[in-house]
Amino acid sequence: MDSSLNAQQTTEKAKEEIKPWIRRMGRFGYMCKGLVYALVGILTFMAAIGVGGKTTGTSGVFQSVVSVPFGEAILWLISVGVFGYIIWSFIKAIKNPHHKGAITRISYAISGLIYTALAINAIQIASHSKSGGGNTNQTISAMLLSQPFGRYLIGILGAIIIGYGIKEFYEGFTEKFMSKFQLGEMEKHEKKVARNSGKIGLMARGVVLGMIGFFFIQTAWTTDPSKSKGMDGALSEIVQKPFGQWLLGIVALGFILYGIYQMARGRYQHMSFGK
Repeated sequence: MDSSLNAQQTTEKAKEEIKPWIRRMGRFGYMCKGLVYALVGILTFMAAIGVGGKTTGTSGVFQSVVSVPFGEAILWLISVGVFGYIIWSFIKAIKNPHHKGAITRISYAISGLIYTALAINAIQIASHSKSGGGNTNQTISAMLLSQPFGRYLIGILGAIIIGYGIKEFYEGFTEKFMSKFQLGEMEKHEKKVARNSGKIGLMARGVVLGMIGFFFIQTAWTTDPSKSKGMDGALSEIVQKPFGQWLLGIVALGFILYGIYQMARGRYQHMSFGK
């Protein structure tokens, strides 16, 4: 009885401490993350059907955005949104509002660090202080390899990424992700869109994350930073397989749906903090 009362008091205290603007920034962050993935999917799908797109990661998408009218302003807005997502990721890791285990909280913190690098990259491209052509994963790998036990750290990082990919694939396959939504506030067609986009999107992203994690483990095994590849590297690997263009098109559509799913989370995600 006492433990239940203490848990309730802790929750109420957290609601008082966390400001509503953080919740709103988190929602905006989910939507911006969804937009980035949708753009990656669109460009990749165009490449798969041969109409001028390219297999690219986030840096390539940012370069495409900044080249359109008002592209710099759009990219700055995306950067602000991604920082909102970063804040929420670290809140989940530190405050643990969803009562997750240690491994999940570590994955939230890693996600926050990764998206911090992404946001900084977007700002650098928007301000024309960086061309955006570098491979962030290779840079991280080279930095870690220069440290004591660096190859083991890279191997652990790769295993965590693979584990997170398996988790996302499983959540998509079983539709467990639907528990994250405030279903009572959603219309029937909104639930259907969230369910279908989340199922396919999470499974597609899980596969790609598994490949990225494998590349990190290859780096740890060979101590060669060039083995580390991000999203664009994983997509390039897919297209080299038998029926690669078809597989690439499927993954691209999965990314577009994942983007839609993230936008739906921005609107209807359970977010415990704030009044």
